[in-house]
Amino acid sequence: MEALQRIQFLNRNLHHKINLLNRMFSIKTVPLVFAAALLTLAGCATPNASSSRAERSQFYELRVYSTHSEGQQKRISDHWQNAAIPAYNRIGVQSIGVFTEHQDSPTNHVYVLLPFDSAEQFAIAQEKLLADATYQQAAADYANLPKEQAAFDKLESSLLIAFKGMPRMASLPATGDRSAWVFELRTYFSPSESRGWNKIKMFNDGEIKVMQDVGLAPLFFGQNLTGTQLPALTYMTCGETLEEHQKHWRAFGSAPGWNALKNDPQYKDNMTGMSRVILKRTAASQL
Repeated sequence: MEALQRIQFLNRNLHHKINLLNRMFSIKTVPLVFAAALLTLAGCATPNASSSRAERSQFYELRVYSTHSEGQQKRISDHWQNAAIPAYNRIGVQSIGVFTEHQDSPTNHVYVLLPFDSAEQFAIAQEKLLADATYQQAAADYANLPKEQAAFDKLESSLLIAFKGMPRMASLPATGDRSAWVFELRTYFSPSESRGWNKIKMFNDGEIKVMQDVGLAPLFFGQNLTGTQLPALTYMTCGETLEEHQKHWRAFGSAPGWNALKNDPQYKDNMTGMSRVILKRTAASQL
């Protein structure tokens, strides 16, 4: 009887959270595989999942806006500064990062990093924003732009779950001129799911600590749950200046701890490639 009650409990929770995801994405159905994976990570596997990884780890949404003009970039940053970030803060989403490429260009992207304390907080965020009259008023001009004046050319979004080696976003170091800080966003790709997990294990087994020890100041590490190229992981490091940041990377490359990990046979061939971009904060950023 107890087992049957547990199954019924899980079934009710699963359908409830799938309905939340349905409303969030404004579609009639959510692929069951995606919903089941997300809800399992969210701690729905058992009614008493207080010790689950997901309850200790944050979820991150990473948005990337493609643009073709500085005007678009400003509209996106202004929208986040004046409307979106205050609204997300009101529903408990804090420390939101808004960045663009380090070198100015009309075709720069705008990157928005949103940290969520749970998958459910992520799932219901859009619903709460739709019910926020203050946000709707502040965002009206941005939302109602004619298509020939659209604020961006394309928007891509991926969802990540934090590594157990850094389950929550770190705070920025308090030293230096914060306006001059640079941020590096890297994504690593792996040849298979098992090798992707192996690379994550490599970070958890010591690579994160080496980065911290040499001053790379990592802010977050996340396994990509969604995206166009999987398996993948994404993380961000930062530095007071580009020169200091590069100096810290050189220190990482020669660190005994990193070289021991790199030469350990168990971590062989766990990457196929990577992408990296140097960023700076926009006026909207809380990081």
